[in-house]
Amino acid sequence: MSKYKVPYNYLPLEFSPSNTKKIINNWKGLIRKTDFTLGEYVKKFEIKFAKFVGVKYCISTNNGTDALILSLKSLGVKSGDEVITVCNTFYATVGAIVACGAKPILIDCDSRYQIDITKIESKITKKTKVIMPVHWGGASPEMIKIMKIANKYKLQVVEDACMGIGGKINLKSPGTFGVVNAFSMHPLKSLNVMGDGGMIVTNNKKIFTWIQKYRNHGMIDRNRIDFWGVNMRLQPLQAIVATEGLNKINYVIKKRNTNAKIMDKLLLKLNPQVIIPNRPIGYTETFALYMCLVKKRDHLYKYLIKNKIEAKIHYPIPLNKQKASNNLRLNQKDFSIANEQSKNIITLPIHQYLNDKQLNYIAQKIKDFYDI
Repeated sequence: MSKYKVPYNYLPLEFSPSNTKKIINNWKGLIRKTDFTLGEYVKKFEIKFAKFVGVKYCISTNNGTDALILSLKSLGVKSGDEVITVCNTFYATVGAIVACGAKPILIDCDSRYQIDITKIESKITKKTKVIMPVHWGGASPEMIKIMKIANKYKLQVVEDACMGIGGKINLKSPGTFGVVNAFSMHPLKSLNVMGDGGMIVTNNKKIFTWIQKYRNHGMIDRNRIDFWGVNMRLQPLQAIVATEGLNKINYVIKKRNTNAKIMDKLLLKLNPQVIIPNRPIGYTETFALYMCLVKKRDHLYKYLIKNKIEAKIHYPIPLNKQKASNNLRLNQKDFSIANEQSKNIITLPIHQYLNDKQLNYIAQKIKDFYDI
């Protein structure tokens, strides 16, 4: 039982005994078959996910970070190359670029916490190989404009759609604009497993074939390999969890959006103490993170925790200010938006297990804090 009246962590509910009966029954079937490496359960999930997002091919991986690394490697990203991405993302986005030997080129974000597309072209050089936009928080950047920039400069796009499962941009899924794109099934993503999991999607058969082999040691079959690869396979136990999760993903997204609309309406009354981002028409968010900007953030955060509301901060230190970025020799003036947001941003619970009473309780406590 959570110690919070409004928990951020909903996994005890997500994976309660009543919600896992079908998963456990399917695990029993897997155990009887001993199909523990790839196999039919993994294949079933990959086909189902590809159909869900609307692409030809899906390759599941051990986690979202592996998905990002493999996506970049499939395009030949290597030492000497540059990859453009946003500065206020999770570490894995930039870590994947570095893991390929390439140099991350960080760009500031906009008022919706997405990559500032007006600054992309100024960072393109002869070394630029890929633009990697992030669907940060489960919202989406302006992908159509990003694709136009990429096409203009003959660059590839790899989407970090790790938080985008179930979202939409004018009825098109995040992670289907670029040539090869990555998703995550970390436990607190919109589609989650009991641990880590990831997927890569593409419509390019050559890329699909290469990644499919590389994530399985470069094997053609048990006796032959085409090239030296690695083990980045999704575990069949997790594929079963993910397949079951796909059966209810539309409900999850619908419920989160319903909750977010309620919260938006309540918090709009608290402007300028609380500022919520713009929600563009035609965009459906996954609300992996429900973020807003607040005054006296650190004090409000402690107040919410004291009142048993499990708030979070994503993140108090953007990547451009992390120690790991020191060798990039960044000019902090280039990241004025992200730096300011990091002082004021807060993440509130909005997941599918919350009810109207809990949502109103959050808003009321924020209102009480500002004495409005």
